[in-house]
Amino acid sequence: MNGPSPIPALEMEDVRKVYVVAGEEVVALDHVELTVGSDEIVALVGPSGSGKTTLCSIAGGILSPTEGRVVIGGRDISGYSSRELTEFRRDSVGFVFQTVNLIPFLTARENLLVVDEIGPRDRKQARKRADQLLEELGLEERAGNLPSQLSGGEKQRVAIGRSLMNEPALVLFDEPTSSLDTELGDQMIRLIREEMKSRGTAAIIVTHDDRITRHADRTVRITDGRVSV
Repeated sequence: MNGPSPIPALEMEDVRKVYVVAGEEVVALDHVELTVGSDEIVALVGPSGSGKTTLCSIAGGILSPTEGRVVIGGRDISGYSSRELTEFRRDSVGFVFQTVNLIPFLTARENLLVVDEIGPRDRKQARKRADQLLEELGLEERAGNLPSQLSGGEKQRVAIGRSLMNEPALVLFDEPTSSLDTELGDQMIRLIREEMKSRGTAAIIVTHDDRITRHADRTVRITDGRVSV
């Protein structure tokens, strides 16, 4: 007898996002329907201005939809207040930004620990979690290094570790290979897939890199705020 189906990492139902610019409505997302499985890796592709950033911002609890329903890991966040969204982001979503955004005066380990300072773990648990992630990412010998002492690939790995500190249901990646050469880019793609799959964690990867679409479980295309799968 089969057990219950895993809860999807992301469910977007009839999601619209409308901005008002100079008195005119601009539709950024147009009735989006999208489900991402509990451990699915989705490549999100589309031209500039297509709605990729808005979709990820709503999936990550940075923005609220104008209309529609957004459920992350079984939590309906559609009507959350700003405070509730802040707590949700802390507990349930990981982010890896294109510019990495490591804090320059903190070591690799401290860049992971800063995520947990407002979280539920005590300092000892958080340090254990950070050290475990750094070891798994091959960075245990670089734990005490500042970002300026790390290579581009090492910085990306620290960013991945930071995104996993809160054991999220979903990790959002923004062009993770854009600043890496071909060899490091290939390594990063394999690393992302390995780390997400080994943890059963879902990911959406915004990308223009065809290599990522080959390693993703599925490619979702967005044009003029409309999603096609």
